[in-house]
Amino acid sequence: MHQLTWSQFDWAVEAITARYASHSFTGVYGVPRGGVCLAVALSHSLDLPWLTEPKQGCLVVDDVYETGQTLGSIREQVDATFVVWMSKLPPEWWIAATTISPDEWLVFPWENVDLAVEDEARYRASRSMTL
Repeated sequence: MHQLTWSQFDWAVEAITARYASHSFTGVYGVPRGGVCLAVALSHSLDLPWLTEPKQGCLVVDDVYETGQTLGSIREQVDATFVVWMSKLPPEWWIAATTISPDEWLVFPWENVDLAVEDEARYRASRSMTL
């Protein structure tokens, strides 16, 4: 289990801001729940509106890319730029501030560590049943 810090979050926001400071986006949309924190921080940092739904030409952000199902479904709906803080796969059509092992269990700074331990156990149990 890898517990992420607010300092690491701030670094990711700064890295994403530096990359997109000169881009024109219609706003920043964060995938609920984990992407919302990142979206709010980036909307302030990039001086863009925070969006409650994805729109054409916006920046769509999420905390983690695992399977691609979440961002993939949004990608089918809008033409946007997609960015995640952590990616468990090598980025293809999305950008990642950080790429990590797919086996790594992440605990984000806004999450409850005790509940994350339970979540990881349930997740790993569900994966072992499908094998």
